[in-house]
Amino acid sequence: MKFGINTYLFASPFTNDGVSWFPKFKEWGFDFVEIAVEDPAHIDPVFVKMALDAAGLECRSVCAATGPGRDLRGNKKEQITSMEYVQALIDIAPVLGSTLVAGPIYSSVGRADLYEEDKKAKQWHTAVSNLRKLAAYAAENGVKLAIEPLNRYETDMVNTCDQALRMIADVGSDNLLVHLDSFHMNLEEKDPALAIRNAGSKLGLLHASGSDRGTPGGDQINWDRIFAALDHINYQGDIVIESFTPDVKIIAKAASIWRTIEPSKESIAIDGLHFLRSLAF
Repeated sequence: MKFGINTYLFASPFTNDGVSWFPKFKEWGFDFVEIAVEDPAHIDPVFVKMALDAAGLECRSVCAATGPGRDLRGNKKEQITSMEYVQALIDIAPVLGSTLVAGPIYSSVGRADLYEEDKKAKQWHTAVSNLRKLAAYAAENGVKLAIEPLNRYETDMVNTCDQALRMIADVGSDNLLVHLDSFHMNLEEKDPALAIRNAGSKLGLLHASGSDRGTPGGDQINWDRIFAALDHINYQGDIVIESFTPDVKIIAKAASIWRTIEPSKESIAIDGLHFLRSLAF
């Protein structure tokens, strides 16, 4: 089990300048960096990989940002834009040294409505069809994809682990996994630990965030049960701290961070990592 930090805590969008944080991440004890690539044009992946190597870090996952206009269930233009974006992330990932592209790649974050059943079924079919193509493209490039359920305020499509597993089954690709997030599970799962057990070998990534989007461990989530569930499924994958502060304005607005939750972004990273390592099996 390795522990990483998502770049959203320190920068949005992430650019080449963001590599200045890498030595600090290493100093704090992280094994790797999860890079949120909001726009592939923002980074030179060769330059970023050199900075990772110099700091003694890896990039083990690339985080997708599917904002407005990127939607695998949307209109034709949105589908094409999203397909091209995810394909670009798949191309970038191996250059960064990563074999995983993760996030809510099935739809635009923030798209949430009460659709009629026939329209929901059509949207589901469209997203599944596009994911099948992306999973095949990723497999050709030695990369896996992991889809992340989001809370009801951010999507109406995939809110729970069971829904993600159904989407994976419908796609029918071993190259597609589930990406769970403690914050979203706290809102949507009746039992987050059971969701992890149900994911089993399909769990490709876990995001660790406090129930208030702050530091893991300083919140109401039952982390002992989370780690017991991970142990039960013999989880050998990665855990990434993905928390936010008002300091990073773009992501703060997107994630509805309207107040100071923790003393600093540094304290979230340092204290969160110390807590998570204390529970690791």
